[in-house]
Amino acid sequence: FNAHHVGWSYNVYNYDGHKALQDKIQGRITFKEGTKALQFLNNPHKTLPYLQKDPRMCIALPTWLKLLDHPPAVVFTYRHPLEVAMSLKKREDNFTFEHGLRLWIVYNMRAIQNSVGLCRVFSTNDALVKDALGEVQRIADELTNTCNVIAPPITKLSSKVVEEFVDPSLQHNKKQREAKEQQLGILEDFGEGCVAREFESDYPEGSSNRKAEVDMYLMAMSVFCDLERGRAFEEDYEWPDLVNMKRAARIS
Repeated sequence: FNAHHVGWSYNVYNYDGHKALQDKIQGRITFKEGTKALQFLNNPHKTLPYLQKDPRMCIALPTWLKLLDHPPAVVFTYRHPLEVAMSLKKREDNFTFEHGLRLWIVYNMRAIQNSVGLCRVFSTNDALVKDALGEVQRIADELTNTCNVIAPPITKLSSKVVEEFVDPSLQHNKKQREAKEQQLGILEDFGEGCVAREFESDYPEGSSNRKAEVDMYLMAMSVFCDLERGRAFEEDYEWPDLVNMKRAARIS
């Protein structure tokens, strides 16, 4: 990433997987930690099955696929763009809501585009919160039965194990948030019950920043609704053109 002037939160749209691979092969970049990773990932007798979780893999997957001995199975999950953008804005310094929404689009787009041809299991954050035990069991079963991932030692999960990773209170919090959202106005109705609701902003109504923020939110919500309907997983799906999108004000 550094060699290509890319970071997890900037220029990810422009990452060139082929160029990165050539840089690695020709020794133009240091790959010390990557070499350690490959020694682990390409050692099937000791490390199968393995689980790798890093959002940056959504972007860098084409490079890594050329370095792996065996293609991995992919668990793809997504979360509401409003929740992601708000979380990033709260967690990161000088991080705008619009910036978070743009990243949400890019990461989901690249994750889907870059994993075409791999065995994929799809899930959502809402499904996990609603029924953590049932959803994790379904994911595990599909990985084993559809993707031929080595089965875990215990094939039937217990609620105790799942609750060590998924906080049961999230379901209660989700219901409270949804009840509050129902009181907000609708910015746009995308059909089939999928709507973009109003949200709090740091920018005054009528400002160029506020307009750009709303435009990005509606763009992200259009993708979110297409994910919910399954359309975004179709190979001919038309993703938003972020490169040529006109921007009235500067993104932080």
